[in-house]
Amino acid sequence: MSLSITRITRTLASVVVAGVVAVAAQQASAQSLDKAIATQGEADKAAASSQKRINEIRDRLQDAASRYASATADAESLEKYNSQLDKQVKAQRDEVSSIETQLLEIETTSREVQPLMKRMVDTLQKFVSLDTPFLLAERTSRVQTLQDIMPRADVTISEKYRRIIEAYQIELEYGRTLESYDGLLGSGPDARTVSFVRLGRVALLYQTLDGAETGYWDAEKKDWVLDNSYAAAVAEARRVAEKDGPPNLLTVPVPAPKEARS
Repeated sequence: MSLSITRITRTLASVVVAGVVAVAAQQASAQSLDKAIATQGEADKAAASSQKRINEIRDRLQDAASRYASATADAESLEKYNSQLDKQVKAQRDEVSSIETQLLEIETTSREVQPLMKRMVDTLQKFVSLDTPFLLAERTSRVQTLQDIMPRADVTISEKYRRIIEAYQIELEYGRTLESYDGLLGSGPDARTVSFVRLGRVALLYQTLDGAETGYWDAEKKDWVLDNSYAAAVAEARRVAEKDGPPNLLTVPVPAPKEARS
């Protein structure tokens, strides 16, 4: 009996000890788990902080790279712009140099052209005065206009030259056209209206409006000659000049050719 109580007592003691050990083990395990969790939490916080710093560094690097790329692009753009400006400045300098040269040439040309144009006008004036006297008032007025504009400063040299050439071209055109027009023959109380017929510069004839008188300009005598034998020819020439029918052969007085003087 006493042996049994002793065994029971030992057994209970063992159970108590085992329970204490188990409780102690559980407590130790719980502490280790809490410590591990706390350590993991600290590690997570450290990792999060590290990741944050990494992200900040990456953002700063990306921002720096973006600014560098932008600065590089701006530098390239400015370099191209400066290069273009250099070309423009060079072109403008060349243009200024060319203009200065042209101004010098214009000044020289002006000094040379002015006397030339005056000689051309004087020659034209003499030519008209010595030529067959057709449209004399119109042609004389044209020459007078040229003489009037020559000394004017408000008329450019190019405009003066253009008008001189135009006058020469008109005179040249007279030499290859057929024309009929009415005008005055004579002067003073003897002046009368007649119909003139001009065949280039070969012949200039006239006929009174009633057809009673016909004549022509004698280039050698420098005077009008009455000759009614050309009445039909003048009438036909007027008809052709006025385009009142088809062209036809005309009989007109032509001065005999002269031997050219060498």
